[in-house]
Amino acid sequence: MNNRRAVFLDHPSLDLGDLDLSGLQACFSDLQLFEQTTAQNVIERLQGAQVAISNKIALDANTLAACPELKLILVSATGTNNVDLAAARAHGITVSNCQGYGTPSVAQHTLMLLLNLATRLQDYQRDVAAGKWQAATQFCLLDHPIVELQGKTLGLLGHGELGSAVARLAEAFGMRVLLGALPGRPARADRVPLDELLAQVDALTLHCPLNEHTRDLIGARELARLKPGALVVNTARGGLIHEQALADALRSGHLGGAATDVLSVEPPANGNPLLAGDIPRLIVTPHNAWGSREARQRIVGQLAENARGFFSGAPLRVVS
Repeated sequence: MNNRRAVFLDHPSLDLGDLDLSGLQACFSDLQLFEQTTAQNVIERLQGAQVAISNKIALDANTLAACPELKLILVSATGTNNVDLAAARAHGITVSNCQGYGTPSVAQHTLMLLLNLATRLQDYQRDVAAGKWQAATQFCLLDHPIVELQGKTLGLLGHGELGSAVARLAEAFGMRVLLGALPGRPARADRVPLDELLAQVDALTLHCPLNEHTRDLIGARELARLKPGALVVNTARGGLIHEQALADALRSGHLGGAATDVLSVEPPANGNPLLAGDIPRLIVTPHNAWGSREARQRIVGQLAENARGFFSGAPLRVVS
């Protein structure tokens, strides 16, 4: 383990002080943990390190060229858009990511959002806080229509590991699941064309990647094709749904509700159409669907596996 120095550039993006890092620390002679790293000090911090661990810190071509001892980049997430993969290849740097760690967490978050919309939980919570139940003339409030998931049709866009997990949970609630065809992919007999899917479903959930084929996949036209009162949930990537179009569809009353865990720009420092205060029946969560303690501990485990694999000559989860 001589001279296996690693630097975790944005450690709190993964660990809130509740994780066991011993397995990861055992992979290196020295593991330095930084709370945050900026573009101004990333090169300095990586000097003399063989391994960089990063979630969202940009590792561009200039940074990689200035760190000649760097041999391995461990991404503590699935997405590798913050790493210049071509530059990494040119410098002989292996890049490994983490995969499938958040499936149970994101799947349950998706159903949580769907259930919140179906039961109008936010509306009833506001009513209780405002004293409406206390002032009621009967034992219950039923001011907001509640719908059951049982017997409803769920449309899934994306049926990989995560979409499959959501499908199983939805079926446990008695829902019928339809799989939608994604643009840019070969036609399949078990995939329903998007326009046909939208017209049939009572709820739509998204679990597909964001790319040139899927950006603004659900826009004003697609939202209009959904049944009146349909529910929409996005726990995949911001940019799959056109945000202004979604806000407009909710304000118009066409949709029964929508929920998103992701926005097109995160954090939304300069605002976002979906953060306006007048949008009814909308839930926004701060990209935390993946973040259960169990999921984050799985990432630590995969980071350690990737490091051990690299040092033993059999690298794992290599993306470049």
